[in-house]
Amino acid sequence: MIPILSRKTDVRAWLERLPCEGGAILVDKQQRWTSFDVVAKLRRLLGVKKIGHAGTLDPIATGLLIVCIRRATKQVDAFQALDKEYRVEIKLGARTESDDAETPEYETTPIEHLEPQMIVAALDRFIGTFEQIPPAYSAVHVSGKRSYQLARQGRAVALPPRTVTVHAIEGIEITLPLVRFTVRCSKGTYIRALARDLGNVLGVGAYVTALRRTAIGNYRVEDALTIEELATLLSEGNHADVPLHR
Repeated sequence: MIPILSRKTDVRAWLERLPCEGGAILVDKQQRWTSFDVVAKLRRLLGVKKIGHAGTLDPIATGLLIVCIRRATKQVDAFQALDKEYRVEIKLGARTESDDAETPEYETTPIEHLEPQMIVAALDRFIGTFEQIPPAYSAVHVSGKRSYQLARQGRAVALPPRTVTVHAIEGIEITLPLVRFTVRCSKGTYIRALARDLGNVLGVGAYVTALRRTAIGNYRVEDALTIEELATLLSEGNHADVPLHR
């Protein structure tokens, strides 16, 4: 069992096991940080080289990121394979190149004709297993480059669809032009693509305005620690005599 550092565990006991067993940290990522930023910060705090995250979060997104250290990096694939849960806010009536608020709106469309039951019915169509085309602004490799690198150069990107599963869409709140809901889905599901496709079904366009990952498998964001909290817990005074570099 990999030692997990969270709000439920003792940091000193976790640190003592880290040199021999490795470990993982439940991180509550803040907005504007990349997943790499989180890993780089923890690498400096812990003074270790072998460290990586188990599933990218977009810079605009917040929430649960699992970071694996030392021997636990062998379990990255296992963490990535777990189902995910997100709370998402989508704006109807416009599109963006990135399918989120990172790029400007274009092609705005009136939405006054939309009724709540129409939106709920459209969302119901996405529950189940289906083929999803990743956003052009994604980390998918195309001819040796990341798709987002080509998209930022203005080059057309044709990505193959992927089979994904949406297990549930719950907690729907509609205050037009915004729609909020919780989605539980399989590995590899792009919530930005879900927003894009919802807009296409409704014929009005849509993009993600806020996104928070609330769970990975049975791991919950409520148990995760922010970078600021981790900086305090992992400060020199808390592990000065723990042999991290053994």
